[in-house]
This record gives sequence, C-alpha cells and structure tokens, in this order.
Amino acid sequence: MTVLALNGVGKRFGGIQALTDVSLAVPEGRIVGVIGPNGAGKTTLFNVITGAYRASTGDVLLAGSDITQWPSHRIMRSGIARTFQNIRLFASMTVWEHLLVAQPRTGGLWRSVLPIGWTDAEARKRAEDALVFFGLERYRNVIARTLPYGIQRKVEMARALTAQPKLLLLDEPVAGMNAEEADDLRALFHRLNERGLSILLIEHDMPFVMSLCHHLYVLNFGVLIGEGTPEVVRNDPVVLDAYLGTEAA
Repeated sequence: MTVLALNGVGKRFGGIQALTDVSLAVPEGRIVGVIGPNGAGKTTLFNVITGAYRASTGDVLLAGSDITQWPSHRIMRSGIARTFQNIRLFASMTVWEHLLVAQPRTGGLWRSVLPIGWTDAEARKRAEDALVFFGLERYRNVIARTLPYGIQRKVEMARALTAQPKLLLLDEPVAGMNAEEADDLRALFHRLNERGLSILLIEHDMPFVMSLCHHLYVLNFGVLIGEGTPEVVRNDPVVLDAYLGTEAA
C-alpha cells in the first residue's frame, strides 16, 4: 500500500514557482528521502503535505484519501506527524508534558492541555513508551528548552511519535548533530521502521541519507531532477552536477 502520494503538485507564491509538477510516493513501511540544495523547495513540500500551505496544483493523497484541501489539524489526526528544521518546543513545558500535549484526543484543545486531560491511561502509556524508546527517562521532569540541542531533537521526535502517525516527516533530523548522535538516531529510525512506521525525511547529511533510505527523490529549484535507490541517485550525472558533486560518485 502507498501511504503518501503526490501527483503533479505545484506551489506558487505570487510570481515565484516554488514547486513544479512534483510527483512522489512513500510505500508503507519504507524510508524515503528528499534531498537537494538549499532553496530547492524541500520544506515547502513538507508544508504542502501537512496543510500549512495549500497546493496550487495537483493532489496529495494519504492512504488513498485526497487531503489536498484539508486543514493541518485534520491531516495530523489522520496520520501524519512532523518535526521541523528549527526545533519548536514550548518554553516552559517539561519533556513529559510535551509528550502528553501532542497526543490526539477528542474534546478539543483545552481538554488536551488541562491536567484533567492527562489522566487518560492510554495517552500516558504512549508518552511513557516514547520516553523509553528515545532514552529520555532521565529528562522526564526537565524543562525541554533547557536541554542540550541533541536531546531537544529527540524530544521533538518523541512528541511526534506519540501522535501515532502512519507517516513521520522529519525535516533535517541530524542537522547540528555530531557523528555519534547521528548514528544513534539512524539506529532509532531503523527500529521505528521495523515496527512498520513509514518515514519521509529531508536531510543534507549524505552518508546518513545513503545508509538509511530505501528510496530518494532529488529536488532542484522546485523540480524533481532524479529519483531511485541511493545507489542509482549517487551515480546519476544530473544529480551529481546539480547537488552531490563528483566526490559523491
């Protein structure tokens, strides 16, 4: 089954064409990467998928349902969660509170953020599972924004995971991390994928991407210029010329 499909998606901002006729697919249980130079349209693509921007042309399908015109909150509740290139954590909330507040519940926003809403046993179990999975137990009661950068990244990913997504979107998950931290995250993503979670990620760290992803799409100036397995993309002359350079071959 295809979890996500984009068919001929375009996005225009006034006179600027940010995306042009982009088509891609994320099969169930696969890790797919989107790579390309800065300004290629990668984050714009994520914003279109998640409803932050409306596509100017084309369709976005989640598990076969057309979500092109859906608002962001409905898309999230239907199975897409994301992280951001710039970490977005609440200034005064602990790690534990971040994992609770992100979870989909009935009853609207206030039930989600008031303490009475946090007595839900299933929500607390999901939060606990995410806490353990990302090795964050020791930081449970720490204000998240005071933590080291790499741990903040993990908090953001754990928060996204508690939403029980079908598809996890990761925007430069290892940006600013050292090699050891990146290796740790690679192992965690493989474990998530082994559990059946589909992942779509943007990343500039090519060794990380090439060793993690099953399939890659390459954007340049909002246009897809290549796709395939990491081996195919690594040896594509068009991709080498536009982005990877001869050292990647």
